Formats: sequence, C-alpha cells, structure tokens
Amino acid sequence: MCSLSLRLIMKYHIDQLKEALYNEYEWLCHDDYDPDDPNDMSPEEYGQYLDTLTYDQLIEETSTDPVGYPLDEYIKNHTGA
Repeated sequence: MCSLSLRLIMKYHIDQLKEALYNEYEWLCHDDYDPDDPNDMSPEEYGQYLDTLTYDQLIEETSTDPVGYPLDEYIKNHTGA
C-alpha cells in the first residue's frame, strides 16, 4: 500500500468511499441508465461491484487527484460530509 493511501485510510473509512462512489453513480444514472444495455450496470450492480474493490481501488475509482479534484472535495460533494 502506498504512503498516500496510508494517510487517506486514516481520514476516510472504506464505507465512506463506497457511499460516495455509489451516490455519484446513482446520480449519473438518473437520466442515462439503460437496462437493455448489457454494459450498463444498475446502481445495485455497481454497489455490488464496489464491494469487490480494495481500498486503493476505491480511491482510484473516484478519479480524484490532490491538485485538480481532491478526495476531500469528492467526499463532500457525494456524501455531504
């Protein structure tokens, strides 16, 4: 595990990351989800997918970076924390 992840793990619990990712995905799917598209996961399927990811993979899934879109901002935007 890299040192950045060690610092982040102290700040955010894995469940917070999953909640933020799920909330973002649910918002994105609100108007665009196509149940007939086999490549389009439902929010429930995406939640199950998130359960398979490690902490580092969840951080990567957020597509955040310290300069352009920090994880703190992402968490605040998608959980209200």
